[in-house]
Amino acid sequence: MSRIGKKPIPVPAGVEISIAGRQVEVKGPKGKLMREIHPEMQVELTDGHLEVKRPSEEKKHKALHGLTRTLLANMVDGVTKGFEKQLVINGVGYRASKQGAKLVLQVGYSHPVEIDPPSGIEIDVAGNNRIIVKGIDKELVGAVAANIRAVRPPEPYLGKGIIYDGERIRRKAGKAGKVAK
Repeated sequence: MSRIGKKPIPVPAGVEISIAGRQVEVKGPKGKLMREIHPEMQVELTDGHLEVKRPSEEKKHKALHGLTRTLLANMVDGVTKGFEKQLVINGVGYRASKQGAKLVLQVGYSHPVEIDPPSGIEIDVAGNNRIIVKGIDKELVGAVAANIRAVRPPEPYLGKGIIYDGERIRRKAGKAGKVAK
């Protein structure tokens, strides 16, 4: 039995869950999320808990069991608390700013890079070098943060670039000079 899949998901007060066939909709104080689950998984709402059941002990069903439960738990967490990822910009002259809802990055290119966030995502800039991506959909928050990081990924020699807060970059030694004979 999947250890993760068999745990019931507690539904906090103020969260409404509706299940229509394969479609699961979660409404909460921060917003509404919808997801279509795998047709072989069953989701049941019983006395304040959401439970995921699988049809058999096949390896595929075991994997889908834990995945489905985690996705639904993330939806419940998203509409109650929300998710956020923080990015840090390292480099001389590298900075971020906001123009309306757009994020404008100046990270060593000849032009500023503008990123327009999708609906449901809010981007904040703290100082010149810290970017905060917030939203209720965990996948979308992670994807937007990864797209921002991909504009200028960190390089191992000088450590310049955009990194996640708390990420460690393995630094490499530079060129070693030739020994004179």
